Amino acid sequence: MPTSEQSGGVRGGRRGLRALISLVVVVGVFAGVLPRVADLSEVWAAVRAMTGTEVATLVVLAAWNLVSYWLVQLSALPGLGLWRAGMASQSATALANTLPAGAAVGLGINYAMYASWGFARSTITRSLLLSGLWNNFVKVGMPLVALALLALQGDASVALLVAALVGVGLLVVALGTFGLMLRSERLARRVGAVLATLVSRLRRLVSRGPVSGWADAAARFRADTVGLLRDRWGALTLTTLVSHLTLYLLLLVALRHVGVSDDEVGWAEVLGAFAFVRLISALPITPGGLGVVELGLVAALVVAGGAREAVVAGVLVYRVLSYLVPIPLGLVTYLAWTRRSRSHPPGAATVSST
Repeated sequence: MPTSEQSGGVRGGRRGLRALISLVVVVGVFAGVLPRVADLSEVWAAVRAMTGTEVATLVVLAAWNLVSYWLVQLSALPGLGLWRAGMASQSATALANTLPAGAAVGLGINYAMYASWGFARSTITRSLLLSGLWNNFVKVGMPLVALALLALQGDASVALLVAALVGVGLLVVALGTFGLMLRSERLARRVGAVLATLVSRLRRLVSRGPVSGWADAAARFRADTVGLLRDRWGALTLTTLVSHLTLYLLLLVALRHVGVSDDEVGWAEVLGAFAFVRLISALPITPGGLGVVELGLVAALVVAGGAREAVVAGVLVYRVLSYLVPIPLGLVTYLAWTRRSRSHPPGAATVSST
């Protein structure tokens, strides 16, 4: 059996390998691929050609894109408050966009923040699971919607068809599993036990120990979730849809402002590219999908008919506003939280939630 030092060394080696792969992908895309796809001087010219009104429109839309994520957290965690939702959302986003496996670290920061504000552990776990589930439900369902819209226009592609089929499969499995868990405590325990078995087998492949207690956890999750969903499923669904559609709209407006016209790439084709890339970027290859998202969007939009320089310009503007800008904002919110946490340690009281 490996010692703790050996296990730590293996984990450190894996983290190092993950970081190296991320670096290779990012450098390869930005230094190797994009300069071959488009003349970067013309890309920059397209960006500089935007008017002040166009830039202001993008800034406002980017700000609303950030706020839309806060609303999802408010829906999943009653009593949180908009300011605290913003602090938690921005801090987690900054980590997810900069660290390998940053999404998991971001969840940990969210948990720590919620706990410091007095929320009970069960309430925190429920909110994080529900917001994550609803986000993934929309993410895997969007390729299907995009495919249907493009099919009506006669522009459906093979790549989007594959993405839609994958999305449908994942959505059916996810919704079916979720539905079984909510139907009864017995089924919830059975689902938890099956998932624990599957995860334990996967962990065995990487020399990790089995998981335990998932049946009880699934039963507790069901008991905690039924009441919240009965009252707030509509708000949670609406805010999640709004957050995804706002991000899509930011991409669409960025493309239009740098010169990619509707005649070149229609709004439904942009939605198809967006949905396809959102699905493949769920794989944690690089932090925040850096490099993967840019390459996927450029490839899909150029194939759809967009001029290369304008497409690259629009995608880069979109990624600066959606990926890069949240990083310094998240650093500020994280430092503000840590400073206040030191001066105001969390009390014993918990925040009630319905």
